[in-house]
Amino acid sequence: MLHDDSTGGRLDQEVHVTDSSPTDDTPNTTASADAAAAPAGSPATDGHLHDVIIIGAGLSGIDCAYRILEHNPGCDYLVLERRQRVGGTWDLFRYPGVRSDSDIYSLSYPFEPWAKPGALAEGADIRDYIEQTARKFGIADHIRFEHHVLTADWDSGTDTWTLGVEVGEGAEKCHETYRCRFVVFATGYYDYDQPYTPRFAGTEDFTGPIVHPQHWPEDLDYRGKRIVVIGSGATAVSLIPNLTDQAAHVTMLQRSPSYIFSAKQKQYLVPVVRKLLPPAAAHRVIRWRYATQTAAIVHLTHRFPKLGRKMIRANVAANLPEDYPVDVHFNPSYNPWDQRMCMVPDADLFNGITDGSIEMVTDHIERFDETGVRLTSGRHLDADIIVTATGLQLLGFGGTRLVVDGDELKPHDRFVFKSHLLEDVPNIAWSVGYTNASWTLRVDMTARSVANLIRYMRENGYTHAYPHLGAEPMTAQPLWDLEAGYVERSPDALPKSGTRGHWRVRHNYYRDAIDHRISRVEDSMVFGSVEHSQDLVG
Repeated sequence: MLHDDSTGGRLDQEVHVTDSSPTDDTPNTTASADAAAAPAGSPATDGHLHDVIIIGAGLSGIDCAYRILEHNPGCDYLVLERRQRVGGTWDLFRYPGVRSDSDIYSLSYPFEPWAKPGALAEGADIRDYIEQTARKFGIADHIRFEHHVLTADWDSGTDTWTLGVEVGEGAEKCHETYRCRFVVFATGYYDYDQPYTPRFAGTEDFTGPIVHPQHWPEDLDYRGKRIVVIGSGATAVSLIPNLTDQAAHVTMLQRSPSYIFSAKQKQYLVPVVRKLLPPAAAHRVIRWRYATQTAAIVHLTHRFPKLGRKMIRANVAANLPEDYPVDVHFNPSYNPWDQRMCMVPDADLFNGITDGSIEMVTDHIERFDETGVRLTSGRHLDADIIVTATGLQLLGFGGTRLVVDGDELKPHDRFVFKSHLLEDVPNIAWSVGYTNASWTLRVDMTARSVANLIRYMRENGYTHAYPHLGAEPMTAQPLWDLEAGYVERSPDALPKSGTRGHWRVRHNYYRDAIDHRISRVEDSMVFGSVEHSQDLVG
């Protein structure tokens, strides 16, 4: 449990503290509630009240565990992971060429230097890095694998979350319950089980395999095959160049162009800084440099979109033959960063187009047939394998059913506070990264903020905390200012952003970092404690 010898405060102590609120208009936090509907049968319990349970052992979950323990030594925490290994996204995606789509230096943890060369890292290396970090700091000992959290039920009578968890797979599957004071969802933002695949006419007529990269078959033999990849997002541009070494030919079929930019893998500054400075200091300098560079580019292209277009087009044209129709295949209708930018290492995609192993086709699909894809222009693309790199399905909180005092909670009905806390929902945090910068930049900020909140609660004897908007109305806006298909398809999958103060979700790392430094834990927060802490152990 969380102890502080100077105050005696801890998250599970028996205390009687009235709610400390910025307004009188606060929800009732002492009413008892019925439990959420549990799976059939009588779930077992691990027989313990944990201070914190983190859901997800990917990049976000390991970061959160590290920060919570750093700020709260002795914290009793668990990490529940539905998969069999650490890694999250980087364990799920196993298609050829899976890699980061932002620089690894700012994607890696600030407290654990990335030692390998290359600005864009391979997926397997990222997964190994996450696992090594978990082992190094003792986090791996707190992870329980094959634990899929289905329900999370908050009870204001005891200030606890009860998690309904599906454990194991197949015939060995069972149900258990876990209890905790604070829960952190480090589950990302998309559905692990169901990727997005449009309904194409004639799908049943095609005689070859149709594959989605999210569930890439380990035994897929594409040697000497003609492959059509549908899509032009980050997955497609990382997959396609890595198919050409074995495939007979690869066609990249897009309905409309995306912004694609070639980034150099070899970075001359990195080895120099690493040679001059100790590893930790070098990592801080390199990480800052790349975060600053990305922020400057995003700001510049937002401020001057025409200039941004010219810069990106020049980068593309410089890596393709002079007579290549750049404006047909690489001239999007939207402005830079209205959708996420696609990065390719050392122009690998453009090199494949130049040598003829990759063909770009911009057209619409009429239907599939036995031998490939028929386009609305009348052209036919012959294919032995079709890959639908058509995107993700948004899914907040890992699809967990949230219940607060007997009432089901829909995340999209709530504003998000400081990008990670939910309006009027006690002791819950949600970890998501940026759309225009490396994921970990915001994830680590969230982890530190949650760790500070837990420490503040411990030091003051509080057992619940939540952000409260007050009586003044506020306009809602989408969480992400993207025109991406996966965002537009699921507008109600995620919590909503406000338009002022900490209720507004920004996509500016440095402004967020400054706010994180100067904002107070208690700003717009309600704190309190249960009158009588029940015996929850056993």
